[in-house]
Amino acid sequence: MQDRPVTSLGPTRPRRRDADQDDSRFANRRWWDADADDYHAEHGTFLGDADFVWCPENLHEAEAGLLGDVAGATVLEVGCGSAPCSRWLVGLGARVVAFDLSAGMLRHSHDADRRTGVTVPVVQADVCLLPFLDNSFDIAFSAFGGIPFVADSAGALREVARVLRPGGRWVFSATHPMRWMFPDDPGPAGLTVIQSYFDRSPYLEVDADDRPAYVEHHRTLGDRIREIVDAGFVLDALIEPEWPEGFEGTWGQWSPERGEMFPGTAIYCCTLPG
Repeated sequence: MQDRPVTSLGPTRPRRRDADQDDSRFANRRWWDADADDYHAEHGTFLGDADFVWCPENLHEAEAGLLGDVAGATVLEVGCGSAPCSRWLVGLGARVVAFDLSAGMLRHSHDADRRTGVTVPVVQADVCLLPFLDNSFDIAFSAFGGIPFVADSAGALREVARVLRPGGRWVFSATHPMRWMFPDDPGPAGLTVIQSYFDRSPYLEVDADDRPAYVEHHRTLGDRIREIVDAGFVLDALIEPEWPEGFEGTWGQWSPERGEMFPGTAIYCCTLPG
């Protein structure tokens, strides 16, 4: 990946080194605060103000129904960004609370509240240190929210399990682990393997002072399932959305060319036993 200028961070560059949970929290709060405006300028139309899209393959919760019946349910959104998914769920009668690490992202949520007239209570929080009581929610979900950016993803899943009630549902989408092998390129160059699927080194960028500015973590499918089970969940389904016929949208490395060849997203549907 080429060095990328980010407005309030200055130019960043990849650096091969480890990153713990403190590094990840520090870096990604800075990154998403700096990038929030550009992110919504680029992706806001696709995401909408009150719509629920699971992934760049354009899979909508209205079609997929992965959360089940949400009417009257207490729902937690993990890594909500501007909270369009939560706003859509409010329209179905859910009682939703959403949180994100980034104050910049939450500012966009408040803006969307004003545009739509639908208010979603939001909190600035870290998924590894949730400010909620045990057994507070019926459903938790994350549509490409916090999980890929968390070093202690096992701890994050344990926290989600803690705040869910017995029988609660936990569904989250993340980059499909096999994408780790390929360059972050939507074109032909993105079809050639460049590194091992089993290389769990994080992707990290640093600023001019060599401080972490962006961190994303890799887990294999086996790693992810083990974390889910160790947190006390039952994995009900693993969904790998196919690229929709005739859909020409692109999002970073997601494109029709790559989507026809291999999955870009994994969606994990889990239940906390009653």
